[in-house]
Amino acid sequence: MTLFHELFLAQTDSLSNLLSNKICTAVKEEATSALLAYDTANLNIKTWAEEDRPREKLLLKGKSALSDAELIAILIGSGTPKLTAVDVAKLILAAVGNDLNELAKLTVKDLTKIKGIGEAKAISIVSALELGRRRKETTAAAKTRITCSTDIYNYIKPQLLDLPHEEFWVILLNRANVVMKKESISSGGVAGTVADPKMIFKKAIEQLASSIILVHNHPSGNTKPSAADIALTKKMKEAGQFLDLPILDHIIFTDSDYYSFADEGML
Repeated sequence: MTLFHELFLAQTDSLSNLLSNKICTAVKEEATSALLAYDTANLNIKTWAEEDRPREKLLLKGKSALSDAELIAILIGSGTPKLTAVDVAKLILAAVGNDLNELAKLTVKDLTKIKGIGEAKAISIVSALELGRRRKETTAAAKTRITCSTDIYNYIKPQLLDLPHEEFWVILLNRANVVMKKESISSGGVAGTVADPKMIFKKAIEQLASSIILVHNHPSGNTKPSAADIALTKKMKEAGQFLDLPILDHIIFTDSDYYSFADEGML
């Protein structure tokens, strides 16, 4: 074989290898694109079976058939390039230990810290939870007769549930112990709030109430009354006796329990 033939074959082999490398690269790129397209398609809820899509599932099977994550997915509407709306909803629930009561405590700012949740989606979630709270409040707003401390707890629950700060409320009753009005007296921090006895009795007299119930919450979850709680209750009791406006009870509210001064013989 001549030197010319050897050089020609060497160049041919080199060209062949170069083409092979280009072909391999092209094949890899095409395969990668196909895989990405497949993954993206699977991340799109629209590609799911109809009975598995949250909105369609609600129409086909009813709202009770949906999981919490699926209901939240409907609220937020869409996910991210790498997460479906259901996946994002699961991240939200995981952030609160799958506890809807804890979810209701989150602010728009809190929610936007979760991957896939912007301000608009956070507002949708907060608004939906607020509607649920107001529904409970509307149910409780019907004429309510107070017969025991549990009645008080259930009545005031829509106002105080999930609050991260203390609030002081009064419930004004007529002679039949039917609620005439409930009203917020003050709002404070995590550690406490201030209640002005003069303001409380002024409101009761204006409404021609026959008796008063005091309620405030402890965001810490501890129902034990503080020294300030005990002192205020004693002061209110004495003033109520003088004005012929008895304090029937003072409830310390937490999300899962309560303390009743009346039940404990403190009134």
